[in-house]
Amino acid sequence: MRQVVAITMVVLGLGQAIPAAAAGEEGARQSITSFRYESALRASQEAIGRKITDWPLTDLDGRARSFAQFRGSPLVLSLVFTSCHAICPTTTRHLANVVGKARDSLGTDSFRVAVLGFDAANDTPRAMLQFAREQGIDEAGWEVLSADETTIAGLTEELGFEFFSSPSGFDHIVQASVIDAEGRVYRQVYGETFATPLLIDPLIELVLNRPEPDRTILEGILDKVRFFCTAYDPARDAYYFDYSLFIGMFIGALVILAALIFMIREYAAGRRRGHA
Repeated sequence: MRQVVAITMVVLGLGQAIPAAAAGEEGARQSITSFRYESALRASQEAIGRKITDWPLTDLDGRARSFAQFRGSPLVLSLVFTSCHAICPTTTRHLANVVGKARDSLGTDSFRVAVLGFDAANDTPRAMLQFAREQGIDEAGWEVLSADETTIAGLTEELGFEFFSSPSGFDHIVQASVIDAEGRVYRQVYGETFATPLLIDPLIELVLNRPEPDRTILEGILDKVRFFCTAYDPARDAYYFDYSLFIGMFIGALVILAALIFMIREYAAGRRRGHA
């Protein structure tokens, strides 16, 4: 079973840098920030396994959406604020790159991805559209969303996403949440840029190792084969179907079958000699 311990790869970031007027003030701010980082990480990890409420959302066209509409398939959810000019754009572009690799391996419709603006006062559908265009995610397959203050407060608490107002914007943990088909937080992935397997491995677990009663036996077997034979190549930073694993399994099955045939034939020959 694949297992990625995200906490060992933690990178926490600021939405904007915080200016300090003097060395003493800077030291105090660093101490407070360090404390906030520790509590932010703790809150984020405690959210794993938590089911997300059906919060109301708004899409780029101003239409009402709900969180429940994302159930039924895994979801990757990233929170940003549109007035951030450094970390949020970098994070979103890197996420788009990794999502592209995940879709190449698992299929375009195997999971969904959404970006939500958490600055309720300013992250309007119009502002989110501009952000999406600048980061190249204003295309099919990406949900770009806004929400009111009540939703942001409740949703971020359930996600374990902490953020704090600062003179330059917001301080926040840099986090993408992987949410399962039932709406529960499955994994947290941290950092402006992160290793590709940190996001794709949990998606592989959810997409290819999922129990679904409406799948046929053959579909279930094929997904199991893909699950065990999909491998990561760090040299290319890409996933591929490792045929050698499949061939090894096939050869192993043939060896077992040949051994069984040999044992049956020997048993039958022994019985014939006994009756002679």
